[in-house]
Amino acid sequence: MIRRVIQIDKEKCNGCGKCVHACHEGAIGLVGGKAQLMRDDYCDGLGDCLPNCPTGAISFIEREAAAYDEAAVKAAQNAKKQAVSGCPGSAPHGVEYVDASQLRNWPVQIRLAPVKAAYFDGADLLVAADCSAYACGSFHADFMKGRVTLIGCPKLDPVDYAEKLGEILAANDIKSVTLARMQVPCCGGLEHALQRAIAATGKKIPLHVFVVAN
Repeated sequence: MIRRVIQIDKEKCNGCGKCVHACHEGAIGLVGGKAQLMRDDYCDGLGDCLPNCPTGAISFIEREAAAYDEAAVKAAQNAKKQAVSGCPGSAPHGVEYVDASQLRNWPVQIRLAPVKAAYFDGADLLVAADCSAYACGSFHADFMKGRVTLIGCPKLDPVDYAEKLGEILAANDIKSVTLARMQVPCCGGLEHALQRAIAATGKKIPLHVFVVAN
């Protein structure tokens, strides 16, 4: 059917993620640092996202598109609520930049992160030890810029990160993985978990390891 949906000019998009947060239907996601309409049937054509775009990258277009599926939207919203435990702020969404922050996604804790999310597709993934950001003053610019970030501490979290990371890597088209770890022995567990996770997927995903001096 021909109907009104949004279109996003990637040249104008600065990847701020404001439209992702404004779209209550979940039709928009961040892919490769740019906003993208993920599903036509999730777009109601009302344009709550338009006034939230600081660069004017979003506009309406009349084109062939699947009908708005309110039932599917509500089902996805309910599934997301059920999948997230703990504080309400752990729900996955894009993040508005503040000052020099390079954070592009939320939540960032490995154990809270969704297995499947739009911002993972086509992304370069950073997996960082919790304390590494505090040991490197330029961590945002050196490691987080242009990457989706996940953090964890194998010493404090009583979980096997290899299983969760393996699920994320298997379910999404992740281009590369960068690990930022400390010199301490416990961070070796995080590196080992990543190696096992990548091996379990059978994919040839490049892994780059950086040790932050402490």
